[in-house]
Amino acid sequence: MQNNQVTAGMASPMVHVVDDDNAVLDSVGMLLDSIGINNSCYKDAQVFLEAYEKSEFNKQNGCILLDIRMPIISGIECQHRLVQMGCSLPIIFVSGHGDVPTAVEAMKHGAVEFIQKPFRDQVLIDAIQKALQVNASEQQKLEKIKQTRAKIALLTARETQILKAVVLGKANKVIAIDLHLSQRTIEIHRANVMEKMQVKSLAELVKVVIDAGPIDV
Repeated sequence: MQNNQVTAGMASPMVHVVDDDNAVLDSVGMLLDSIGINNSCYKDAQVFLEAYEKSEFNKQNGCILLDIRMPIISGIECQHRLVQMGCSLPIIFVSGHGDVPTAVEAMKHGAVEFIQKPFRDQVLIDAIQKALQVNASEQQKLEKIKQTRAKIALLTARETQILKAVVLGKANKVIAIDLHLSQRTIEIHRANVMEKMQVKSLAELVKVVIDAGPIDV
């Protein structure tokens, strides 16, 4: 059962509702429809995991509303499998049988919220909006990393070497000795790196590069 499904790559986030109770799927789907939030409903965790594995939707844009107690694959097990698959979508757990230990385990593994049935509509909406805000923030970070890596890819081999040394905290004089170049040459290359990376300070350069991950030389 699916509502307002959008294709991968579109800007609108998708709320994935996973519950073995058709009444819950219908009511949550209608609620989200009524406030203009795109949603897609799945009758069990296996169906959702298969859709995720097949990339039937944008795997980075949205959040998951996941029932804890389901046959065959529980919500907690589904969460574990998603982590193994590299899923970064925020998860909201819903359960009519939730207890503190279960909630703690869920939160330890990255769940952003845990609510119990029966829940008020506004409680669910608030939880979903929180999860979508978490996801939007993560998307911004990923986009910034993507842009940083694209800029690094435009550097020459020598500039990349110098960038890596700068990030390691080496002074121009030390870099010059290591690379058998003059200190003035290192300064020129470093200035070019700063310009290409579009940063205004050494601190900013180091931060954006570290955030983007290891540098390939």
